[in-house]
Amino acid sequence: MMDVREIKEYLPHRYPFLLVDRVIELVEGEHIVALKNVSANEDVFNGHFPDAPIFPGVMIIEALAQASGILGFKTLNKKPSDGSIYLFAGIDDVRFKRQVVPGDQLRLESRVVSAKRGIWKFECKATVEGQLAASATILCADRQV
Repeated sequence: MMDVREIKEYLPHRYPFLLVDRVIELVEGEHIVALKNVSANEDVFNGHFPDAPIFPGVMIIEALAQASGILGFKTLNKKPSDGSIYLFAGIDDVRFKRQVVPGDQLRLESRVVSAKRGIWKFECKATVEGQLAASATILCADRQV
């Protein structure tokens, strides 16, 4: 549904911090399904951990937040080029269930729970081959910059 060129229209992030490679499903105001391909070439594996590479949990949460940001921007018909940005406002109930390693493909799923006064609440999960890797409730604030 969205390739990386279109994703860049809806996220201000760029390499090495753009963590959404493709959007495969999006229903505005409801949910998004996106993909993150975890590659052995990623800079993070130089230090986390060179002899046993594991994709950091905080990066998984960031990928979920970026997918959620795309959903919010598309729902509101806004883009960072309009001066809008989504910022973390909170993260609750974070759980990590499976290690993510090079060669894995993260399936990022986010569902809108609520949107009030510029604060969005999303229920999110990341899976690899149907196995839960991480889940969280993410709060984002829609702001003008």
